[in-house]
Amino acid sequence: MPPVVGFVARRLGRAVLTLWFATTITFLLLRLLPGNPALAVATPNMTPQTQAILLRQYGLDEPLLVQYGKYLWQLVQGNLGVSITQSVPVTDVLLERLPWTLLLTGSSLLVTVAVGIPLGVLAATRPSGLLDRLVQVSGVVGQSVFVPSVAIALLFLFGLQLRWLPIGGAYSPGVYGGRWYLDVAAHLVLPCASLVLVQLGSYVLTLRATLIDSLGEDYCVLATAKGLPHRKVVWKHALRNALLPTTTLVGLQLGFLVGGAVLTETVFAYPGIGRGIYEAVTQLDYPVLQGAFVLLAATVVLANVVTDLAYGLLDPRVRTQ
Repeated sequence: MPPVVGFVARRLGRAVLTLWFATTITFLLLRLLPGNPALAVATPNMTPQTQAILLRQYGLDEPLLVQYGKYLWQLVQGNLGVSITQSVPVTDVLLERLPWTLLLTGSSLLVTVAVGIPLGVLAATRPSGLLDRLVQVSGVVGQSVFVPSVAIALLFLFGLQLRWLPIGGAYSPGVYGGRWYLDVAAHLVLPCASLVLVQLGSYVLTLRATLIDSLGEDYCVLATAKGLPHRKVVWKHALRNALLPTTTLVGLQLGFLVGGAVLTETVFAYPGIGRGIYEAVTQLDYPVLQGAFVLLAATVVLANVVTDLAYGLLDPRVRTQ
C-alpha cells in the first residue's frame, strides 16, 4: 500500500471511530433529558393511551439497546428519522437550516483568517510595540469572554441603541429579488462579528508566537544576511512555517464555531442548525437533536481530516513520513 493511501486510510479510520463515539454519547445523553417526548405534540384531550401510541410509533418505548441498534442501522442507511413535532423527515429539517449555518460559520472563519494573518504578522515584526501590546491584551480578553455575552453586547449597542443593524433573523420579511443579498449581509454582520471577536485572539496570538520563533531560525537569519528584503523573509519564508500550527488551530476552531453558532444563532434568532437545536431541546424532539448533532460532529471530524491532509502538504517532513 502506498504511504499516502495508508496515511489517508488511517485518518479516515480514526474519523469513523470518532464519529461513532460522538454519535453514541449523543444518543445516551439525549435519553437522560427529563420529560416525555410525547408531551411535545400532546393536546389537552390526549389520553395516556394515545401518548403511549405516539411513543411506540417513534420506537421510544423499546429497551435502550434496541433503540440504539435500530438508530445505528438507520444511520448507516442515511435515515435520520422523522421529527416528532413537525412530522417531516429530519433530513429535510436540517437541509433547510444548513445553508444559514454554513454561511455564518464560513464567513466567520474567513474573516478570522483574513484579519488574523495581517495582525499576527504586524505584531510579530514589531514586538513590544503599541500594536503588539494591543494585540496581546485584546487576544487574552477575547479568549476569556463568553460568546453570548459578546453577542448580547453587540445586539444592544448596534441593534437597539444605535439602530445600525438588524437585531434578529437572517433576512427581513418580504424581501425578494433586487438587492436581497445586502439585506442578508446586514443580518449576518452581528452574528458573524460575535464569533470573530471571540476566536480571533487565539488565532492571532498563535500566529504571532510561531512567526517570532520562525524569524529567529537560522534560515531566516541567513536570508537576511544575504540581503533579502525583510518583507520577503517574513512573507515568503517565515510565514509558511508559522502557518503550520495555525492551520491546525483553524481545524480546531471549527469545533468552537459549531458550538458558538448554537449560542449565537439562539441570541440572534438566526435560522440555522444551532437555533434548530435550541428549539428541539425545548420540544424534546429526539430525532432532530440526534440528526443535528451527527451532522455537526461529522462536519468537525471532516474538517480535522482535511486539516491533517493540509498539514502534510504544507510540511514536507510530514509528507515524507
